[in-house]
Amino acid sequence: MVSTCCPGRAHRLVLPTSDVTITWSGHSDRQIPTEEVEDACRCSLTSNLGSCRVCRDIHTILRPRWPQIWITRLCLQPWSATVAERLVTCLRQIQGHGRALEPMVAMLTTIYHHYDFDAQTPGNGYRTLVKVLQACIVHIIHKGRYIAANYTSAFFRAEHNVSEMEAYASALCQLRALLHLAKQLINDNQHGQLLSPNDGDLSHRFVQEYSSMHKACFYGRCLGFQYSPSLRPFLQSVVISMVSYGETFGKQQSGFGVAALSLLTSGKYVIDPELRGIEFERITQNLDLPFWKSFWNLTESGLITGFSRITSNPVQLNFTMTVPPETLHLPLASDPSLTTTVSPPVALWGPGPVHMRLISYELREGQDSEELLALSRSVPPPLSATHMPWVQKQPRSPWLLIHFHGGGFVAQTSKSHESYLRNWSKELNVPVLSVDYSLSPEAPFPRALEECFYAYCWALNNCHLLGSTAERVCLAGDSAGGNLCITVSMKAISMGVRVPDGIMAAYPAILLTTDASPSRLLTLIDPLLPLGVLAKCLNAYAGAESNVVQPSVTNNSLSSLSRDTAVLLSDLTQGASNWIQSFLDPMLTSGGALSMSSLQRRQQSSETRRTLTQISEPNAVCHVDYPQGFEPLRSECLAFIRPTSSPIIRNPFVSPVLAPNNLLRGLPPVHIVASALDALLDDSVTFAKKLQDMGQPVSLTVVEDLPHGFLNLSPIAKETEFALETCVARIREVFEQERTTPALLKRPKNEVT
Repeated sequence: MVSTCCPGRAHRLVLPTSDVTITWSGHSDRQIPTEEVEDACRCSLTSNLGSCRVCRDIHTILRPRWPQIWITRLCLQPWSATVAERLVTCLRQIQGHGRALEPMVAMLTTIYHHYDFDAQTPGNGYRTLVKVLQACIVHIIHKGRYIAANYTSAFFRAEHNVSEMEAYASALCQLRALLHLAKQLINDNQHGQLLSPNDGDLSHRFVQEYSSMHKACFYGRCLGFQYSPSLRPFLQSVVISMVSYGETFGKQQSGFGVAALSLLTSGKYVIDPELRGIEFERITQNLDLPFWKSFWNLTESGLITGFSRITSNPVQLNFTMTVPPETLHLPLASDPSLTTTVSPPVALWGPGPVHMRLISYELREGQDSEELLALSRSVPPPLSATHMPWVQKQPRSPWLLIHFHGGGFVAQTSKSHESYLRNWSKELNVPVLSVDYSLSPEAPFPRALEECFYAYCWALNNCHLLGSTAERVCLAGDSAGGNLCITVSMKAISMGVRVPDGIMAAYPAILLTTDASPSRLLTLIDPLLPLGVLAKCLNAYAGAESNVVQPSVTNNSLSSLSRDTAVLLSDLTQGASNWIQSFLDPMLTSGGALSMSSLQRRQQSSETRRTLTQISEPNAVCHVDYPQGFEPLRSECLAFIRPTSSPIIRNPFVSPVLAPNNLLRGLPPVHIVASALDALLDDSVTFAKKLQDMGQPVSLTVVEDLPHGFLNLSPIAKETEFALETCVARIREVFEQERTTPALLKRPKNEVT
């Protein structure tokens, strides 16, 4: 059975086996067999059916037609009456949601192109929501076809298939609510604007809805339905590991004991998807930041890093070092005959060292020098080339890549990012310097920024030790690291020192608020970046929940300030943050003294959580006007989310999207590689459009079907190959472009993705 697509007409693809009809507004001259339903649906949104605009305006609407004779046949099958009734009820719910979604999707598909970066780069949160809805509908179609073809079989698992259909019906219900919220965003925001950083009421409603909406259905049977099929087993493994680890976290066990106990408890989450979804929802909404730091840092374990080293390219130099806090002198960019002073990082606890990792595919001149080996963090230090006569040293590279890792500002180091850094060093034939900056909440803003900027300046002064002449310097980073790439460049502009020649930021976190946007609605269904976890990371970096701890110092005489002075600076910073927070966050402030309020928040966290959970009920604070007769599913485990209200998060060096033009003017070419299914997509689109409107050189590439953090998935999924190649191409473009002043740079031509 096929559907003939005629130019300028609405096309209908009928699936009689499942009694489901898909209609869309499209343009094509070929026959589309039913086997290509999923491919057609995916291609439609990404404009792969053709280059005409009508194809890009595709929308998929579910119009189930369940004749009474079909329902009667289901009820006459040798199933229990309860199972048959559940299936019939589920199908009718899908029918109702499908009819209600049709006008909403039709409206979105007619306007979402206004929110793209440009005509050659289709991508924004509204497009993504429609694509996610399509993916859900495609799964319902396939499940309906399977039931229709096999319900008479003696081996048909009625209970299992009905549960699958019910899960996707619940997901469709929640997606309907998300599209309704997206419609409100369109009405409340200015034309073409994705973010609403100044609309506190809108963002508050978004947080309240997230707190109470049911999310477990997206983490059980429907887990990862919106991603590439090859990624779904990996996501299932991550979720099962997370809920198993969460069940044993905090118990008095050794590292091996926790791992063994987690392995034993994981079985029940494999065989019971509903239990897995409920437990995952509970964990993401209620467990504190120490759990997430501990779980994410599992990627630093020897087993995982050993596997990544096996699957990645071998390198001749993988060197960790500690740079002491010494004052640097750099020439001014405007007049190299003059110099400026760059102080070591001093925020929170005074001057301290900066940790780095140098990776080089080939050993180069300077990388075996005694001066560099003296900075080694390994005991004993690595062997120099004089002890390895078979290694031939290469001349210094004219390029230098400086990398800042991701991890939400709270977790991971360069060790867990070695996999793709090794590949970059080989493919680009360049030494890579990755900075292990201090992490929050122990080291909130601005400690990480100060350390990264100091590392950048140190690399410029000591490039000869790194095997480079630094004729061309590129900053690269993912997620939180992308933020640091941009803010380090902004700080270089403000300090008057040399600006890097370009930036490659992968899925950068450049708006550290919980402000509403269409792509951030995906935090309801994203297993890797739920809103509750995102808010915890943002609050930690802003210092709202910080507990400043000075790291142990292994080098001698690394601090020029006394211990008492460093502690005083820490107390003053923390006290000021708590004082400001007490005025700006009325939900968390009582009428008592400030010190007592702070003490209660730490010592009576359970009571505070219960109180805030009650306050966070949508009916108690604000209302979202859903259509009459419709209400999204509500969760029995309400989320505890504290919106990021600290004034620090609106500092331009924290949220570059909010930076004034004078701070952004002069930035080097910025190349952003984002994912269409990333909750932070709209941040990238908005920032790229802002730079474009200023005349700054910028490019944006949007890759499909990949989650946030896809750089670390390179050994797992082949779908990441294009994204990785794009990142390498953008870095190479920075190295190979002609050197000129930022004012004379032209915006690179964007590729169609």
